[in-house]
Amino acid sequence: MKYIFVTGGVVSSLGKGLTAAALGTLLENRGLKVTLQKFDPYLNVDPGTMSPFQHGEVYVLDDGAETDLDLGHYERFTNVKLTRLNNLTSGQVYQTVLDKERRGDYLGKTVQVIPHITDEIQNRIRQLAEQSKADIVITEIGGTTGDIEGLPFLEAIREFALNAGRDNVIFMHVTYVPFIKAAGELKTKPTQQSVAKLREIGIAPHILICRCEKPLDKELRQKISLFCNVPYEGVIEEKDVDHSIYEVPLMLQRERLDDMVCKLLNLETPLPNMTHWQDIVRKLIAPRHRVSIGVVGKYIELQDAYKSVYEAVIHGGIANDCGVEIVRVDAEDIERDGPDKLLKSLGGILVPGGFGERGIEGKIIAARYAREHKLPYLGLCLGMQIATIEFARNVLHLEKAHSTEFDPNTPHPVIGLQEDQKKVSKKGGTMRLGSQVCQLTVGSKASALYGAFFVHERHRHRYEFNNAYRDRFEKAGFSICGNTPDGKLAEVIEIPDHPFYIASQFHPEFQSKPNQPHPLFKGFIAAAHAEMHHRTL
Repeated sequence: MKYIFVTGGVVSSLGKGLTAAALGTLLENRGLKVTLQKFDPYLNVDPGTMSPFQHGEVYVLDDGAETDLDLGHYERFTNVKLTRLNNLTSGQVYQTVLDKERRGDYLGKTVQVIPHITDEIQNRIRQLAEQSKADIVITEIGGTTGDIEGLPFLEAIREFALNAGRDNVIFMHVTYVPFIKAAGELKTKPTQQSVAKLREIGIAPHILICRCEKPLDKELRQKISLFCNVPYEGVIEEKDVDHSIYEVPLMLQRERLDDMVCKLLNLETPLPNMTHWQDIVRKLIAPRHRVSIGVVGKYIELQDAYKSVYEAVIHGGIANDCGVEIVRVDAEDIERDGPDKLLKSLGGILVPGGFGERGIEGKIIAARYAREHKLPYLGLCLGMQIATIEFARNVLHLEKAHSTEFDPNTPHPVIGLQEDQKKVSKKGGTMRLGSQVCQLTVGSKASALYGAFFVHERHRHRYEFNNAYRDRFEKAGFSICGNTPDGKLAEVIEIPDHPFYIASQFHPEFQSKPNQPHPLFKGFIAAAHAEMHHRTL
């Protein structure tokens, strides 16, 4: 078993997760089995109760684990299927250690950060290695070197490397080489300081991934190599990409990162064939078609809040050789300014998931606009509930129809809590979570897109379609074409006499990849492009 530990320095948000995922792509294409893992130093047990403004999107796995958004990068860039073993937080570590202490597992010893916390972190690495049967485990340490909360994780991987053996472990440090405009040059001092901090802890990086805006010249690489005690070929340039994050694997391949990794780990592998990846990048850089998609949400100003949604939309574009301009539309702006000004130039409207009442009326207006103007509409989770509320109010004429999440006293609760959710008092990890089966109706547009009648999709929600209203909706042309196999819960709705009006209670964005675009996003972009093309004729 081989191990790669990815740390970060200078500043946060450098793209450690993206770098780890891109390396995973290259190693997989050399025929190696890879798994990836994220260690998060915060004390939350998982990010499920954290605001998207604080943490970005919560990425849900098949087994229902609510995890860091970097796990989305791992699954999109590689073929690995992740589980709750692939994300570890300080909260989980301390909870486990304290549970053991309460049971008396430590036999009267004083429980300390070293060795008990660090041993628990190492146990998670071993557990994942055993379960995954991978050739290489890539572990990303969240945060920035020097953060006090990250120290136990760095100590744990230092100890782990001693036991795993010198030829079986690589430390890869992602750092930032800033361009100082006034001086007109790149500066290596922050990188030197960051590596010095790591070496104080006892970790000497084998490879430096240098994030930069301008190319690193030979002289700068030599300087970084000398002062950071890293071989010249181990100083890897990772410049800001011009078009898409999917260029990163090809950039790192040009820098021969995968060659360096295989050399350090004594791995004999064929060169990776990245032809399919080059085709993906070609479709992103020079697509044959163009389309504009409006994403109507409440966290619009934050790029990471809808990370998987944006990526899945781009994947739908790749499938159609279509460049996608994502137009972020704040739902509250629609409430204030009306839909015409913000939505009329779009090819399609997407309403993603979310929680809380803010912006709900704006999303309902957007859904009505899409339905009445025959504009392609894709609703995800809350987006399906929005479509339901809008249809109830404006087609079924159920005045003040709503979800009990936003109006507990609504006379027409078309969306409500299931009985088992009414008894839930704790917030963390108590929603309907993870991969579950959905049965699609024969002859529906959704089943045609999937090419299947039974699909597995990931969920993250508490509120459901109220079956007391099912007959009224169906008779009015609102088809509930996807259900749980027992028929009790609505999963997919569509309006058959609309060019494309589909919404799902699940989150299809979590299973989309650039080389395997999700069928719903593929169909949505195709319909949106057809709409824009029709408009120009």
